[in-house]
Amino acid sequence: MMMVSRMNSGASRQLAASILGMAGTDRFFSAMTTHAVGSRPAATVPKKDLSPVDVPVWSKTTSVYWMQRSYSSNSHSTVALNDEKDHNEQEKLAQTDSVSAEAEGRDKDNKGIVSYWGVPPSRITKEDGSEWKWTCFRPWETYKSDLSIDLKKHHVPTTFMDKVAYWIVKSLRLPTDIFFQRRYGCRAMMLETVAAVPGMVGGMLLHCKSLRRFEHSGGWVKALLEEAENERMHLMTFMEVAKPRWYERALVFAVQGVFFNAYFLGYLISPKFAHRVVGYLEEEAIHSYTGFLEELDKGNIQNVPAPAIAIDYWQLPADSTLRDVVLVIRADEAHHRDVNHFASDVQYQGRQLKDSPAPIGYH
Repeated sequence: MMMVSRMNSGASRQLAASILGMAGTDRFFSAMTTHAVGSRPAATVPKKDLSPVDVPVWSKTTSVYWMQRSYSSNSHSTVALNDEKDHNEQEKLAQTDSVSAEAEGRDKDNKGIVSYWGVPPSRITKEDGSEWKWTCFRPWETYKSDLSIDLKKHHVPTTFMDKVAYWIVKSLRLPTDIFFQRRYGCRAMMLETVAAVPGMVGGMLLHCKSLRRFEHSGGWVKALLEEAENERMHLMTFMEVAKPRWYERALVFAVQGVFFNAYFLGYLISPKFAHRVVGYLEEEAIHSYTGFLEELDKGNIQNVPAPAIAIDYWQLPADSTLRDVVLVIRADEAHHRDVNHFASDVQYQGRQLKDSPAPIGYH
């Protein structure tokens, strides 16, 4: 028995020595050493604590800090070190570092874009020193609308084409009256989704014509695009007042698709006819906004404060109301009426638009 015991003891010592010889004395860590290393983020562990093959790894999926040492491609081991308190602290540190790294990365990317392309981010202030918050238009694009314009002007249709244009517009008003009735907010919103199309189509076609013929447009490309942008700003304003329903949004898709293609073909065939149609559309818009004002004055529509975008775009007083907004928009429509009837008259006289300077900035 004594002999067997000594043999077993000797074998155990031999086995332990061989294991230590293979692994090296730095294979194992004391409890204090492992706790000290495990309680710090990997980035803060000094290089002298690790040999060149020591790889610290933080795994969020296992919530354990692993200290890994590789001896060969077939031999490696890991020691799991952490407790719940240390894990929570490390996770908070990791999240904070991640957010900081993302913010630094965004700033670095922005700085890189600015420095490379030479386009610095613009910061514009108002006259009172407050920051300008609109990116869709700038302070120098704002204006005060001329409310003294004659709203009763009307082009009496005399030629056959004028009468066709007039009755096309009149026929389009009937389904609009039936669908919207006295919901003038939604009616105005729908009207502006259509009214913003002609200026863009006309400006685009004149632009292409100017390129094909190597000639100036007389300023009409800019004038028509200004009109389209102004009509779009009407829509952006009414979006703050009236919230469209899902079927009204669907109707916008259908109406805009049909009207865009119809006006595009009409302008290709006869620009003077296309401008006459728009002139009559603007006359109807004046009638619609006059009805809107009547409902506001009767109290059937609440005269809410004017949207901030309208106050800045039309340079209105800070205490302006919806009624003030409708007044300036109606004046805008009267100016668009004059421009389009004028463009049609020029071409009816056998001249081209480029021969008559465009009324750029006519508000």
